Amino acid sequence: LHRDVSELCFQGVVSRIGGAGFADFEQDLLNLSKRAWLARKPLVQGGLLKYVHGGEYHAYNPDVVRTLQQAVQSGDYSDYQQYAKLVNERPAATLRDLLALNPQADAVRVEDVEPASELFKRFDTAAMSIGALSPEAHESLAEAMNSLGGFSNSGEGGEDPARYGTNKVSRIKQVASGRFGVTPAYLVNADVIQIKVAQGAKPGEGGQLPGDKVTPYIARLRYSVPGVTLISPPPHHDIYSIEDLAQLIFDLKQVNPKAMISVKLVSEPGVGTIATGVAKAYADLITIAGYDGGTGASPLSSVKYAGCPWELGLVETQQALVANGLRHKIRLQVDGGLKTGLDIIKAAILGAESFGFGTGPMVALGCKYLRICHLNNCATGV
Repeated sequence: LHRDVSELCFQGVVSRIGGAGFADFEQDLLNLSKRAWLARKPLVQGGLLKYVHGGEYHAYNPDVVRTLQQAVQSGDYSDYQQYAKLVNERPAATLRDLLALNPQADAVRVEDVEPASELFKRFDTAAMSIGALSPEAHESLAEAMNSLGGFSNSGEGGEDPARYGTNKVSRIKQVASGRFGVTPAYLVNADVIQIKVAQGAKPGEGGQLPGDKVTPYIARLRYSVPGVTLISPPPHHDIYSIEDLAQLIFDLKQVNPKAMISVKLVSEPGVGTIATGVAKAYADLITIAGYDGGTGASPLSSVKYAGCPWELGLVETQQALVANGLRHKIRLQVDGGLKTGLDIIKAAILGAESFGFGTGPMVALGCKYLRICHLNNCATGV
C-alpha cells in the first residue's frame, strides 16, 4: 500500500515497499463498474488459480514447464538458456524481479570462486514427504542430490528404514508438528535435522494428507492406519516459547550430536526477532521460506492470499542477526520459487548462504503442474 493509505487507514503500520494508492483503488472501482454494466458480458475464463492463456501470469506456466523438462532431457545448455530467459525476462511477478544486478567491469576468475562440487553442498531439495510425492519420485530426488553432494529433505512423513545407509537416504530429516515417522533410528540417520515451524505458502496452517493418499505403505511409515486423513496441527504442542524450542534443539542434539539442527521459519513481519531467538537457542541453520513456494501442498486460498515474499523476510533476518552480533554463528538458507542462477545470486546478495528447491525438481522429474496433488491422481506419477 502507498504511504498515504497506510497513514490514514492503518496508523502505525509500515509499508516497506509502497504500492497501490487511492487513485489505483478508484480506477479499480471504475473498471469493475464498467464491466458490471456492459450490455453483453463475456464469459470469465478464470486463470487466477490455474493457468489460462491470456489470463494472469503464472510463474510455472506451460512454456516454463516445457522448456525446463526439455533442458533436463536433452542436457543441452542452449535449451537451459531458453528456459532461463523465460524466467529471468518474465513480467514482474515477485519483488526480486524488480532488482537488477550492477554490471562489474572486471570479471572474477573461475579459480577464485568455489568449484561446482562445493556449490552443490549449498543446494537442497525442499521438504516434500512420501505421500505427498510417490515413493519413486521421493527416492529419485534423494539419489540425485546424494550423487551431486547436495541434500534432499525427507519432509514430515518419515522415511523407509530400508533407505538408511544407501544412496536413497534423505540427508535432511524433518521434525514437524505431527511428528509422523519420527523415531530414534530416523533421527540418527540424518546429517541435518529440520524443525519445521511453518511453511511459506501457508503460514499459520498445519498440513493435511488426504486419506486416499494414505496407502498401507504410507501408513506404516507414519505409524497410522490406511485410508485415514493425517493432519499436522498448526503449532508444535511442545513449543510455545524460545525456551521450549531450545529444549527441543538440545534433545535432538543428544540423539544425534553430529547433525546440524535447522529451524524452518516463514517470511513475515518480525521474523528477524524470531530468528535472533532461534540463533540464541543454539540452532545451526535457519531457513526462510517465501510465499511463492510450497504450492503443491497448500489450499488454493492460501496460495493466493497468504504469506510474504522471502526477499523481505531474508533481508530482515540478515539485518537482525548482524545487529545482534549473531550472524557468524548461524547459516542462513532461503527457499520459495527459486528457478535460475539469477534467483540464487539475488538471494545470496540479500544474505542467503544455501538454497532450497521444491517445485523445480518436481517439474524436472516430470510434474506437469496440474494443481491436482491432493486428488492422488497425478498424470505423471510424481
